Amino acid sequence: MTIATTSEHHQEHHPDLRVWGLLTFLVSESLMFGGFFATYLYLRGGAAVWPPEGTEVELFVPAINTIILVSSSFVIHFGDKAIKKNNVNGMRFWYIFTAIMGAVFLGGQVYEYATLGYGLTTNIFANCFYLMTGFHGLHVFVGLLLILGVLWRSRREGHYSATKHTGIEMAEIYWHFVDIIWIILFTLVYILTLF
Repeated sequence: MTIATTSEHHQEHHPDLRVWGLLTFLVSESLMFGGFFATYLYLRGGAAVWPPEGTEVELFVPAINTIILVSSSFVIHFGDKAIKKNNVNGMRFWYIFTAIMGAVFLGGQVYEYATLGYGLTTNIFANCFYLMTGFHGLHVFVGLLLILGVLWRSRREGHYSATKHTGIEMAEIYWHFVDIIWIILFTLVYILTLF
């Protein structure tokens, strides 16, 4: 084999499986959240009173947080649309806006934790509440890091373009996943506790 043949051999095109890898990871994360949700529903079904007295959830801040997080899914999509038009500055604008919304969501969650008046070990409801919302908050934080990573990499000229934007799409997919999980969590933990 000559040097030229070896060079050509190493330059052959391989399929980009990064998005497939992300989707596989998100399926595994969905199973973990599904386990949390199933356990929560099982425990709720076996309890005479749910949530136990003294561990009621407050709806105002989480409802505001829900509006912010769901809206951020639309905002991040505008960034994806911008890069597909080769508008790097537009993508940056929408990703910065999404990052701010994600940070506000996390701030709202910290505020909620500080004002609830009960902790992780108060009872089984409190334990489920903190584990599920905390695990989701961790995912929001990771999503925020991904968004900031996209913004950091976009500083390099030509790193992202209309034809080169896999990292942007992956950050968007992950962020949509975080939003979908929150909608389910909000429904189970906040809305259903009203009934």
